[in-house]
Amino acid sequence: MILPNRIVADRLEAGIDEVGRGCLAGPVVAAAVILPEDICIEGLHDSKKLTAKKRELLTERIKEVAIAYAVAEVPPAEIDRLNILQATYRAMNSAVASLAVSPEFLLVDGNRFRAESDIPYQTIVGGDDKVASIAAASILAKTYRDHLMHRLAIAYPGYDWEHNVGYGTAKHIEAIKRLGITPLHRRSFAPCQPTLFDTV
Repeated sequence: MILPNRIVADRLEAGIDEVGRGCLAGPVVAAAVILPEDICIEGLHDSKKLTAKKRELLTERIKEVAIAYAVAEVPPAEIDRLNILQATYRAMNSAVASLAVSPEFLLVDGNRFRAESDIPYQTIVGGDDKVASIAAASILAKTYRDHLMHRLAIAYPGYDWEHNVGYGTAKHIEAIKRLGITPLHRRSFAPCQPTLFDTV
């Protein structure tokens, strides 16, 4: 299936998506991508439905052909201060603000968004399966965050971040109980309550 790059022809639209909302550790990451109207990227799809190898290949292709792209992250301490929903909005808005080209319209994956600019937007449930620019954003956000968590796994061994990338797997939760929480854990998330565990 070929996904349309834009909802309205001749309008500069940026697709936006995030990754990492449900993780226990690490930042929430968002990406914004503006694709040319006449570009078709074969295999573009929701990042969760692609293999890591396919995501890596598509990441390079997206960066080659995009009119503009940007990735932004909000760290765990900010997530704890704002709450995860507001932190996700912050990451999405930061990605848009970082684009080298200003879009005329935003296409946001999901059913909720709070804009920090006057750029009009539309939310699209399952947008990463329906619009190419949103799918591209989901892939860039996913590959960026996975690489980051793999690097952080070296600094904080034992939590299996190289495999779970911060999600609350049984191995990760067991490690929290055994080793305590790190500065990269989200203390506002129940399994990471600092009153329950020591801090690494």
